[in-house]
Amino acid sequence: MPCKEDLRLASVKSLFLKMGATEDEITTENFKGVENLIIRKQGQSDERIVIGAHYDKATNGCGAIDNWTGIVTIAHLYRTLKRLVLKKSLLFVAFGKEELGLIGSHAMVSAIPKEELDKYCAMVNIDSLGLGAPQVADNMATDKIKKLAVETASRMNMELGHSLVYGDSDSSSFAARKIPACTIHGLTNEYHSLLHTSRDTANKINPKSVYLGYRFALLMIASISNERCDAFR
Repeated sequence: MPCKEDLRLASVKSLFLKMGATEDEITTENFKGVENLIIRKQGQSDERIVIGAHYDKATNGCGAIDNWTGIVTIAHLYRTLKRLVLKKSLLFVAFGKEELGLIGSHAMVSAIPKEELDKYCAMVNIDSLGLGAPQVADNMATDKIKKLAVETASRMNMELGHSLVYGDSDSSSFAARKIPACTIHGLTNEYHSLLHTSRDTANKINPKSVYLGYRFALLMIASISNERCDAFR
């Protein structure tokens, strides 16, 4: 896991290559001075689901929980989903400069033409797994996606926690343009003493928490793909 900010984008690309992506499937797009790494998986239609996580980190620490756990999770989601035939196309996006104010996600969603917005069915964001069971941040999710999250947790025989996480994450950029969105995290009350500090290191991560977050996101994405694109608006 790279601790230096200037190594992280290259490390994200390397991780997706290890998960089976090819060089020509990976693009690095510059939106107004921020770099987002994007891998596209074409589905049976041009309707899209965005699966995102930010790759940048706060100044202190290695950004292990926040948010290398998210990057690892979306890379494994890519490996699972890349050979499946899905109704909707998938955009796996590693966002830059989230810690500076959601700059990467805001730049991407701002570049979507108004006439294309209806093709974006939902956005599932992964930010900071590794401490506890998966939760959906209520202040970063739209209502129908929150309902889907509850149903998904029930299918997994898992009680879904609901919490207000201080701050914000990349799902909010999509929700602001009326794209259904949520942020999945795995934080507990101790996150205040870990995130954005030098204690945000790999030895604090519970692998089971990351795995449950992966499974939870996978089921949500499958459900969204099987519904009408406007089902969660």
